[in-house]
Amino acid sequence: MVMCRMKSWIALWCVCCAFSSAFAGSGTTLREAFRDKFLIGAALNVRQVVSKDEALQSLIREQFSSVVAENCMKAEEVQPEEGHFDFTDGDRLCDLAEKNGQVVIGHCLIWHSQAPKWFFKDKDGNTVSKEVLIQRMKDHIYKVVGHYKGRVKGWDVVNEAIEGNGEFRKSPFYKIIGPEFIRLAFQFAHEADPDVELYYNDYGMDSPRKREAVVRMVQDLKAHGCRIDAVGMQSHLSFDTPLDEYEKSMEAFAAAGVKVMVTELDLSVLPWPKGNFGAAVETNFAYKQAMDPYKDGLSEEKAKELNDFYTKLFDIYLRHSKDISRVTFWGVTDGDSWKNNWPIHGRTDYPLAFDRDMKPKPFVQTIIEMAESGRYAE
Repeated sequence: MVMCRMKSWIALWCVCCAFSSAFAGSGTTLREAFRDKFLIGAALNVRQVVSKDEALQSLIREQFSSVVAENCMKAEEVQPEEGHFDFTDGDRLCDLAEKNGQVVIGHCLIWHSQAPKWFFKDKDGNTVSKEVLIQRMKDHIYKVVGHYKGRVKGWDVVNEAIEGNGEFRKSPFYKIIGPEFIRLAFQFAHEADPDVELYYNDYGMDSPRKREAVVRMVQDLKAHGCRIDAVGMQSHLSFDTPLDEYEKSMEAFAAAGVKVMVTELDLSVLPWPKGNFGAAVETNFAYKQAMDPYKDGLSEEKAKELNDFYTKLFDIYLRHSKDISRVTFWGVTDGDSWKNNWPIHGRTDYPLAFDRDMKPKPFVQTIIEMAESGRYAE
């Protein structure tokens, strides 16, 4: 028994040493390097929250100053049946973050895509009235925001309400209530917790028409006396993302009087079947081997392209750090990223800062040095 325990401790020590050696060059973590710039975060799934893998927990604890729930705070998870709330997994996330001294971001209160089916229907399966849906929104927001009062720094109040062409998404919330559902959601969230920060979150923010529509939304919310603290730019990026337009959106949102948050950052190296659909989760294509070119690893050229792109991206973030309050990777390691299964299930992607062995990619050291030295474009 003693020998078994000794072997276990030796194995654990080796794993931890291997993790630590990855940062031996600078001795600095992302969390430390960006502490005076902005929060640096990761989305966690439930498996990661409860994992006993010490190397994984060390990575989460040491590298990130904030965390967000990938799924377990969404409406279909929190309230799968009307009036029946389950906060178990969200509470576990908060417990872990508090132990690690990390900020928790709530994601998300109102979103058409992962709302429970009952939300929009009555007991007979008919579409509910405007009044009923508003009351359901209010009840849900009051209960969820109230439950996490004092534990969550801020909430993505409304998610993905604007199309790429700048028009309102014709979601059930929009069809039943109208565009005022956005103002109501922010109003209810503020009433539930007057101290919590409130954000609007969306993808495809490099689109000029979407940018203009989101600025109008921010202005409308402010004109109606609603609190809105930040706009979240999801940032599910690809190599053809126009970074000049992306940066213009940051500048436009800051000029509208809100902070900018990079909320769901990842960079796919894989080809798209038919253009880029941003982050529309309902998009799905059949697997084809030709669409999965890096199953056995990235080529040296493609790995360099990824590192160069991320370096350019963080140059933008650092130049605008006075306007940015958070940058959050949508996942911890490549192996856990949703991009391996979307929009084509079963592919091998490399979108995050840490690889499948939990080792940092070269750009991580580069951006740490940029943040610490201040050597980036002014």
